[in-house]
Amino acid sequence: MPEATNLKALILVGGYGTRLRPLTLSCPKPLVEFANIPMIVHQIQALKLAGVSEVVLAINYRPEVMYNFITEWQEKLGVKIMCSQETEPMGTAGPLALARKLLDDGSGNAFFVLNSDVICEYPLKEMLDFHKARNAEATILVTKVEDPTKYGVVVMDEYGQVQRFVEKPKEFVGDKINAGIYVCSACVLDRIELRPTSIEREVFPHIAADNQLYAYTLSGYWMDIGQPKDYLKGLHLHLDSLRIRYAEKLAAGPEFVGNVLVDPSATIGPGCLIGPDVSISAGCKVGSGVRLSHCVIMRGVSISDYTKVENSIIGWDSKIGSWSRLENCCVLGEDVQCKNELYLNGAVILPHKEIKENVPTPAIIL
Repeated sequence: MPEATNLKALILVGGYGTRLRPLTLSCPKPLVEFANIPMIVHQIQALKLAGVSEVVLAINYRPEVMYNFITEWQEKLGVKIMCSQETEPMGTAGPLALARKLLDDGSGNAFFVLNSDVICEYPLKEMLDFHKARNAEATILVTKVEDPTKYGVVVMDEYGQVQRFVEKPKEFVGDKINAGIYVCSACVLDRIELRPTSIEREVFPHIAADNQLYAYTLSGYWMDIGQPKDYLKGLHLHLDSLRIRYAEKLAAGPEFVGNVLVDPSATIGPGCLIGPDVSISAGCKVGSGVRLSHCVIMRGVSISDYTKVENSIIGWDSKIGSWSRLENCCVLGEDVQCKNELYLNGAVILPHKEIKENVPTPAIIL
């Protein structure tokens, strides 16, 4: 079968990203940095490698920010990016019906559908080949989990044909769950009405009943990074993957321990110890004797001398004073100013706040 050209993809950008607040108060969730670039850029880069030339963003929140993103990134990525704007939340299937004219150009090519907060090694080319080889109507990426009772399990045979879905099973029926990435043949669009609807609950079960739904099992890591603890865990898994595949992208030197990603424009003072599992973004200034571990330092952040940050996310353009300590999943929104010699324990701080006092127990600072 000849290689399809002009492949398309739809990314479900969707809602308000409430689980990742206060970061999503400043920008839509897919534009929050992950490993120093917007989350969604990781997906678009992977789609391009799989032969996708047009990406549709299904949006319903802050469209002007998404259009600014397209202006900045479309040329850099070498992929045509378009928006399909919802006037009401359309679920996970409704956006496909809304974008039908953008996805189905009459060529009969399959297209990709991705949830925007899924991070993995994106075996999209292999998944598409698997889909074509089985002449499937739709293919779901599935990932193996240790405790399937917390999830909806995808039950499939040895060829990958999906037999049924079981929500939070009490007894063992399988250990594969939906990983939030799909390949759909164009005919799937005929099954979807233009209304708020779920592809997982209202479309896939019917395709499975017709023996046309398959599952491709992901090898390697997977994480839904839609909330802070999972975001930090996702960074650990992503940096581990970089170490194996692109070790040259990671920082090296006596001040770095384990996997650390540093933007070339960031500056780091003498006597620091950084890592493991740290990302430091563009324009950051890290003072002398700073200790960073298991944390995300977003664009334009300044951390003064002899401060320790652990298991925390520091939002854009924030400033942390000297001799301070942040730990236990602190999340600072954009432009938070922290005075010197403060202890923050599990503090979730909204954008543009000035913090002058300790936060000894986990709290949301409004």
